[in-house]
Amino acid sequence: MARRKKANHLAPPVQEAGPPSEATNNGTSYRMIEEGLATIQIPVTSEASTSKGSEEQSVFYNPIQQFNRDLSVLVINEFANSILPAKREKAEKARIKKAAKASHKRGRGNDEERESVAQEAPTAKRAKIEDAGTEDPQETGEQQSVPIRFTILDALSATGLRAIRYAKELSSVTSVTANDISAAATEAIQANVERNEVDRIVQVENGNAMAKMYATAYATGHAKYDVVELDPYGSAAPFFDAAVQALADGGLLCATCTDSAIFASVSYPEKTFALYGGVPVKGTFSHEAGLRIILHAIATSAARYGLAIEPLLSISVDYYARVFVRVWKSPAKVKFWAGGTMLVYSCDHGCGAWTTQPMLKNKENPSSRGPQTHKHGLAQGPTASENCEHCGFKTHLSGPMWAGPIHSSSFIQRILDRLPQMSSEIYGTKPRIQGVLTTALEEDLEYVNPDTPDVNNQQSEAQPEASPPAKPSTYASTDPAHIDKYPFFFIPSALSGVIHCYTPPENAFRGALKHLGFRVTRSHAKAGTIKTDAPWSVIWEVMRQWAKQKSPVKEESMREGTAAKRILSRAPLTRGEVYGAHQTVDRDETRQAGSEILEFNGEDNESIKRGGLTSPGMSHGEEGEDGVKHEGPASGEELTLGDDAPLEVVFDEQLGAVGAGRELRRTKGLVRYQANPRPNWGPMTRARA
Repeated sequence: MARRKKANHLAPPVQEAGPPSEATNNGTSYRMIEEGLATIQIPVTSEASTSKGSEEQSVFYNPIQQFNRDLSVLVINEFANSILPAKREKAEKARIKKAAKASHKRGRGNDEERESVAQEAPTAKRAKIEDAGTEDPQETGEQQSVPIRFTILDALSATGLRAIRYAKELSSVTSVTANDISAAATEAIQANVERNEVDRIVQVENGNAMAKMYATAYATGHAKYDVVELDPYGSAAPFFDAAVQALADGGLLCATCTDSAIFASVSYPEKTFALYGGVPVKGTFSHEAGLRIILHAIATSAARYGLAIEPLLSISVDYYARVFVRVWKSPAKVKFWAGGTMLVYSCDHGCGAWTTQPMLKNKENPSSRGPQTHKHGLAQGPTASENCEHCGFKTHLSGPMWAGPIHSSSFIQRILDRLPQMSSEIYGTKPRIQGVLTTALEEDLEYVNPDTPDVNNQQSEAQPEASPPAKPSTYASTDPAHIDKYPFFFIPSALSGVIHCYTPPENAFRGALKHLGFRVTRSHAKAGTIKTDAPWSVIWEVMRQWAKQKSPVKEESMREGTAAKRILSRAPLTRGEVYGAHQTVDRDETRQAGSEILEFNGEDNESIKRGGLTSPGMSHGEEGEDGVKHEGPASGEELTLGDDAPLEVVFDEQLGAVGAGRELRRTKGLVRYQANPRPNWGPMTRARA
């Protein structure tokens, strides 16, 4: 029997920065590190190894974070490209206004003299015009243009590697402040800055990071930063309050949290609540929930000062979380924050299902006298009982946490568009960056499948066929009222463990959900995951049918009182329970739509080409049309399905293997997840001052 070839989504070991060389100066040992365009030296204070196998350091450096640093350069570069045009326009308007005022003050002289000056020869004209205080339009330009400031604060700089890379690899940067509280670190930063010849751009400071940021926010003579970088050892939460205030309006906060044992584990829920203001989730999706808890902490700090946040990219990789969040001065957007905050009821001891509960409700308030407005009112609750509706086990409460999108899909797409132009020699983790960003982009079901309706939405009005939108000059800001309806993933192997059956192949499970008309993707946070807009009742129906058709469960595994017994004993779902009222589908449209999407993705599926029945609510041209031969009306006829028609579950691996949509049709062989490149892959030991 031929062995099935498994898709390889795991990256080969990352190629770290060039092998370090050692040198000695005044009795102190140093290691030289090359990364990106930077070359730094770090002092080595001891050759003794810690229990984790890493050397003690007086200045902290972790080669594992090269992916983090490479990605940060690319994100900040795209952010700069998006805001600099507006900054230039604003600066030019200010320059013109200032010049006009100066001209008006100096030009109160003799009007007749100025008229005669205008009629003289060009050389004399130019000199006399300048004396009269006016400008020659042909002489204005770069010489008189105001330089556009783009400043970065690396608040916890350690070796200064980030600051140096930002200065050397970002052409738009005018100033980088590298701050650290350690005197040894500050000395190392200064030496590294001089070695890389960026001392005109990088200013080195020795002080408390929070004091520095609060001084920037409130002390006179301090301009706020366009980017604030937080990369501490452990949690960045203590710095959020100061950081959001040190940012200019519309600035970017980049934060790393390496305390995944706190934000993504229930070992210390009281610590999580103290640091982040939320209770963590127990379950397979705990890291995804951890990202939302971190974003909630940032939003809480910002909202106190009338600041609203917009997550551009939020990822959970290796042992840490990394978030890139734009911060705006907008009291109006802050009003949406409570409605964009949720609690989570999770069945962590039973079947793993979850239900979300909004804290407030943002409701549209139609008005004929002005733009669309919203009302912010109380949300009805609870959305779940104390016992899980699927298995009967107790549910536990987590949160509050961020309920909106954790990425800006258009922002990620713009980074991916530029990525092929980036040098692999400078960005050594470029393949992994492409894989992680593509997977993060796929998480947005609406962006990847823009013409696909939400099967859960019972309003089935016909929509005109949409043409591909023109590429915008910058990324589109996220609507503050937008809520992520499907915030978490599940793992088929975990569901199989609940009912004690073999795990269905990933493509078979995906194909079954697509066959039923639901959108399917994956999460960047963990391999083997599935994100979908299918409700948990449908997910468990798919598992029941898998056990029935492919992997029968032994009787001894279905003991009374177990989740397996309660789930497998339920009656099969009907179409009416899933889709609501009677549904009508056309076989010709089904056949044509299924063929179009497969041709576009370069795939082939004979079952779809043969024609078949699609699930209700599917639109023309949508990915996920099933191709299973089905009894019914002849070509051109319509078929009406009753509420009590059984829900047909078909495990079509070919359909499940179809790409995620037109934006991602060329992602075969894409590396999505990182394999540990060496033993002791982790946060290493804290620097010893």
